[in-house]
Amino acid sequence: MNNMTALVSAFARAYHTEKYTVPIFSDPIAGMLLGEDYQQIAQTMAQGIRFFAPDFQGSEEEALRLIVDRQLSPAPLGRAAFAERSLKTAVALGTEQYLLFGAGYDTFALRQPEWAQKLQIFELDLPESVADKQQRIQKAGLSIPENTFYLPMDLSQEEWQKILLEHKSFSPEKRSFCSLLGLVYYLPQEAFENLLDRLQDLLPEGSALVLDYPMKQGEGQQSEKQKALAQGAGEPMKAVYEQEEMEQLLSRRRFGLYEHLTPKEMTEQYFALHNKANPQHPMEAMEAVGYCLAVKK
Repeated sequence: MNNMTALVSAFARAYHTEKYTVPIFSDPIAGMLLGEDYQQIAQTMAQGIRFFAPDFQGSEEEALRLIVDRQLSPAPLGRAAFAERSLKTAVALGTEQYLLFGAGYDTFALRQPEWAQKLQIFELDLPESVADKQQRIQKAGLSIPENTFYLPMDLSQEEWQKILLEHKSFSPEKRSFCSLLGLVYYLPQEAFENLLDRLQDLLPEGSALVLDYPMKQGEGQQSEKQKALAQGAGEPMKAVYEQEEMEQLLSRRRFGLYEHLTPKEMTEQYFALHNKANPQHPMEAMEAVGYCLAVKK
């Protein structure tokens, strides 16, 4: 399988959308992109219940729901809901471009609402990830919207900025909204700071960044399981940050913090309706993960 971490995130979004009528975040396209891999991931996860809950007693379906609800879903659901609500506000305020760094199997472009159709959407990811996603889109019988562009690139290399600037549909003069969701975990701090430096140079005033990141405070068993999963998928997590440290990293690049949510605040703001409607299956935001929305001054 290509990019296991991204595939499991897509699986979590698809499973949650299928199982709950009041979802934290609805993604009806994710399952279509996964195709046959959906059942394979479901089976693999359910068989791994002893890793997640050694004392578990119950059916395979109950095991899968426990794993998805407690371990797999909280991070991708929370960050997607946070990002897309923030993007809608940014578009109303004049944002014209949406840049997804390390886009993975994000499906926003394929299910874009009416308010997003004036956006130019750029998905930036490794060449093999972009190729795999495009093959999945074709296999699912979906079409790529005219306002969506896929840019194969390695963000750790110097030339990514040049590739973006040379694209005929991108303008450095237009206000952009940049998603770094699920990316910061896998970048060494030096690489993350380098990315922020380049975004500072690239983006005009009023542009925004949305990101989630691993926090030093509040780490526990859930965080350790998450690290072990990433390590097993060959994508080890490489940095963690204090809340104040992240604020300073952004502030030094003239990104003023507009919103900074802790796991408790994420649960209260984005999980409450789901939890009220599904008292038998309540969910909490991933421990030790922070969520930032920052605007270029």
